[in-house]
Amino acid sequence: MLKRISVQQLALGMHIDGFCAPWMDHPFWRNHFVLSDPKDIERVLASSVLEVWIDTTKGLDVPPGVEPLAQTTSAEAIAQEILQVEAPARDTTPTTAAVEYARASRICVKSKQAVMAMFDSARSGQPVNTELATLLVQEISDSVQRNPDAMISLARLKTADNYTYMHSVAVSALMVSLALQLQLDAEQTKIAGMGGLLHDLGKALTPSEVLNKPAKLTDAEFDVIKAHPANGYDMLVNDPSLDAMVLDIVLHHHEKTDGTGYPAGLKGEDISLFARMGAICDVYDAITSDRPYKKGWDPSEAMRKMAGWTSGHLDAQVFQAFVKSVGIYPTGSLVRLSSGRIGVVTAQNPRALLKPVVKVFFSTKSDMRIPPVLINLALPECKEKITNREDPQVWKFPDLNPLWSGFEPSSW
Repeated sequence: MLKRISVQQLALGMHIDGFCAPWMDHPFWRNHFVLSDPKDIERVLASSVLEVWIDTTKGLDVPPGVEPLAQTTSAEAIAQEILQVEAPARDTTPTTAAVEYARASRICVKSKQAVMAMFDSARSGQPVNTELATLLVQEISDSVQRNPDAMISLARLKTADNYTYMHSVAVSALMVSLALQLQLDAEQTKIAGMGGLLHDLGKALTPSEVLNKPAKLTDAEFDVIKAHPANGYDMLVNDPSLDAMVLDIVLHHHEKTDGTGYPAGLKGEDISLFARMGAICDVYDAITSDRPYKKGWDPSEAMRKMAGWTSGHLDAQVFQAFVKSVGIYPTGSLVRLSSGRIGVVTAQNPRALLKPVVKVFFSTKSDMRIPPVLINLALPECKEKITNREDPQVWKFPDLNPLWSGFEPSSW
């Protein structure tokens, strides 16, 4: 029997079968689990959730004499009700990056929980919850459409420890942004975002000592890594809700245009547009993120390096669109202005890629920090311009990420 009850009636041993609240408002990625930890009940009570569904055939019932708010035996009806309640209200009204950062940060927190849950399901041989993954991609897509700088930049902030999970979120956001730049339609954009979210699911089966090895991999270890696209494909191929192109991204995001990639050694146009997009977004986030064995590159340096890889690895035309979607000097890049001041890029000007918004905070002439000031290089009256990229590893500013985002990687 399925019963809807007040959260005040929750008790350990009850089987939760759905939260009567929007997906972003309840504190769990899962919808179906037994309450076994008192802290889980505390998390529900501390949230805005007022009612939940429980399944009395899988867990404890309410005490005798306590009337539920509603009850039914139709699990399908409840599933539909829950999905309707959880489906986020669509809002793609443009906002400033500053406004969107707060919303995007909530999505990042929820996304990390979601991807960790999907990896756990994959490791245990359980089906991956792609229905709720669709809700997550919708949230990511709406955020990118409101303001692309916030989501694609915040998702890049990650620690080496949570790289595997947040990398999936970052690639999903980058894929959505690239799809919009390529003027793909809404369904294709959703496919791109879903493919980005699921592209590395096969790494759930990769031993952690190989995945997080702080040194160069042996040939045998690299062969283990190279198995993850096929592993991910095998996990998802029987899911009828997934578009074939989502599976194509999962299987072929490591192909190279010169045919030297894996697993199939596809070449040029034999690689789908979606897989070529996946390759670019995957590489960008990988090289700009801190890993167990290396520090991430500055975003603008990453763009410069990737431009040199379009002769055999990355698709040149798709890469040009990618540059337009994230900027020549992506948000978070450290740059020097013609005045000698150093600053960090905080936002893009899509019609003037060489003239982003920069927050200056250091004077090379006086060799000291100065009060931070925002400068929009695209304004007609602005006489400043970027003269150089700067290496964050040389300057070692300890607060570089908070300067442009207000967040540290540990936030996720």
